[in-house]
Amino acid sequence: MTEQPQSSQPSYPDLKGRVILVTGGASGIGEAHVRAFCANDAKVAFIDIQEGPGRALARELSDQGAIVSFLNCDLLDIAALGATIETVRRTLGPIFGLINNAAVDQRHTFADLTPTAFDWMMNVNLRHAVFAAQAVIPQMREHGAGSIVNTSSVAWMRGVVDLELYSATKAALIGFTNSLAREIGPFRIRVNAIAPGHVPTPRQRALWSNDVSADQMRTLQCLPDLIEPRDIANAALFLCSDAARMITKHCLTINAGSL
Repeated sequence: MTEQPQSSQPSYPDLKGRVILVTGGASGIGEAHVRAFCANDAKVAFIDIQEGPGRALARELSDQGAIVSFLNCDLLDIAALGATIETVRRTLGPIFGLINNAAVDQRHTFADLTPTAFDWMMNVNLRHAVFAAQAVIPQMREHGAGSIVNTSSVAWMRGVVDLELYSATKAALIGFTNSLAREIGPFRIRVNAIAPGHVPTPRQRALWSNDVSADQMRTLQCLPDLIEPRDIANAALFLCSDAARMITKHCLTINAGSL
């Protein structure tokens, strides 16, 4: 197999100066979002519970000239999330783009599921996305436009063993995306979703993935290359840019043709 070609960073000049908020931005796909928007000269705020990696990423990008702010917040605490989003407005300005990225693809054996596990999965994968959107919409109305990007997954489309709860939350995000897009479209606020396929992030490799599973995923894809975090971030750049100004209530599947 030939080596995967390296793509250049997409550039959307209209993103310059726009305030973008990324949840779960300290590592993995979230980190790719933060880097991509900083490279496009947006003002980037990102939330994560991982304080060490978050501060290190913000410091690295700030040293490179980016306007970027890390905010330590537990997304399970909705009151704290709301206060954090208000801090972003005060320090960087009204939020134009929200990337609801944070999630945990925790596996569960279905026969052993408990109500506690159910509630935790709904909260960590779905609830914060809903209330983050609720909090940023007034700020987007200040702009007269905005873009919300929710992160779904192909897991609910394919049906994956031990991911019943995760799949339920990711399917729910599509329903949420569609309804919210209808409600706030009159304010020129767009709401879309991205459904990644298998992206072997460091966390994925440490917990669930290896070279054998990566090769198995390749056999399911039309394209031979593994999906990278930057591929998901590039889609979010597009959906937050003016190039996508008439795209809303849409789920962009990035799976290399694996469905």
